Amino acid sequence: MRKLKLSKAFTLIEAGPVVLVTTHDGQKDNIMTISWTMVLDFTPLFAIATGAWNHSFMALQQTRECVIAIPTVDLLDTVVGIGTCSGADTDKFARFGLTPVQGNIVRPPLIKECLANIECKVIDMIKKHNIVVLEGVAAYLDTAHKEKRTVHAVGDGTFIVDGHTVDRREMMAFKIPSGS
Repeated sequence: MRKLKLSKAFTLIEAGPVVLVTTHDGQKDNIMTISWTMVLDFTPLFAIATGAWNHSFMALQQTRECVIAIPTVDLLDTVVGIGTCSGADTDKFARFGLTPVQGNIVRPPLIKECLANIECKVIDMIKKHNIVVLEGVAAYLDTAHKEKRTVHAVGDGTFIVDGHTVDRREMMAFKIPSGS
């Protein structure tokens, strides 16, 4: 084994897929790209890492709601583009040709082009670690969406694309709840 720079250790365990988070600041919608996400438990609670450096952060603080939109690999260039410009001076829905869709519970829009969307309420902000804890209040899956593969940021400008699904539910005695 060769030694890895400690500051790069996070690239070995990057977690869930890169997501788009929509907010509404009272005047306009915005989208930010987030690669540091976490599922906290099955209730459903999620966490994202962000802070004052992101234009959307103020909207999260003020309105305490957002949408987590889950893009697929066909949107990778759009996802990177969204993450490299600011909503302070860019209408990201218009610039990247995305369609806002009104949700049922929160004001920020869902993104039609994404595989799935989760409407969320902010339930905690842990300033010391720039973590925003979110409670999912509604979720949507576009079953007609042809592309299903999500992308995962390694953290150095490269990405990993989901591959084949391997089913071990029976071995783990995992039962899928009815109505899921």
